[in-house]
Amino acid sequence: MSNLKSFMGRRRNWTIPYALFLVLFVLLPLVIIVYYAFTNIDGKFTLDNIKKFWIHPEAMQVFLYSVVVAFITTILCILIGYPAAYILSKMEQQKAKLLIILFVLPMWVNFLIRTLATVALFDFLKIPLGEGALIFGMVYNFLPFMVYPIYNILQKTDQSLIEAAQDLGANPRQVFFKTVFPLSIPGITSGIIMVFMPVISTFAIAELLTINNIKLFGTTLQENIYNGTWNYGAALSLFMLVFIGATILLNREGSSKAAEEGTLI
Repeated sequence: MSNLKSFMGRRRNWTIPYALFLVLFVLLPLVIIVYYAFTNIDGKFTLDNIKKFWIHPEAMQVFLYSVVVAFITTILCILIGYPAAYILSKMEQQKAKLLIILFVLPMWVNFLIRTLATVALFDFLKIPLGEGALIFGMVYNFLPFMVYPIYNILQKTDQSLIEAAQDLGANPRQVFFKTVFPLSIPGITSGIIMVFMPVISTFAIAELLTINNIKLFGTTLQENIYNGTWNYGAALSLFMLVFIGATILLNREGSSKAAEEGTLI
């Protein structure tokens, strides 16, 4: 009993459940993906799954199209979300909290339910489903993921930096573009990561809003897993993970440099 109390009394021992969780549900799945990606159906090492993606025109075209859709969605989310976040950051705290709740509230509803509601809305308005409906659905579903990170950064911005810029003779436009905007880059980066990557890998939204006429990269992954071609599906998943990791690293470096420039200007 004393040994148990001594064990539980050490703070570092409380990290063991979290370490086990990470091993079982993060590290182990990654190991399985890598194993299947570099093996064939007989379990032998091969690079055919990786080569198949690069030489398979359909998979590459779907991936490039998914990147374009994700890019358009992300740009629209920034154009809509940044002004909304900026206005919210300038409002009284109580009113801003209420409006933020309204922005975040749709996130409490499942993606599938929201997408089905969007389909019903388009049917009611007699608007044909297709590429336009896909972009609308993506922006509608992922816009809160862009608004909240930007608002969170803008709200925590050091007001003394803005006052210093004003004291040095900067007009409102210069204050925004040389101080406020560079300092908000980390929030934009977080929003981009939370919007761009999920859009590429999603499949339910594309299937419902285009009646299965438009395929995204997530749909390709789903089809390979459902059809039992786990090795090729794992290779596609591995490529997606590498792409996500590289994008996150590039975004972090860019956001840190932009934030530093904003504080020096």
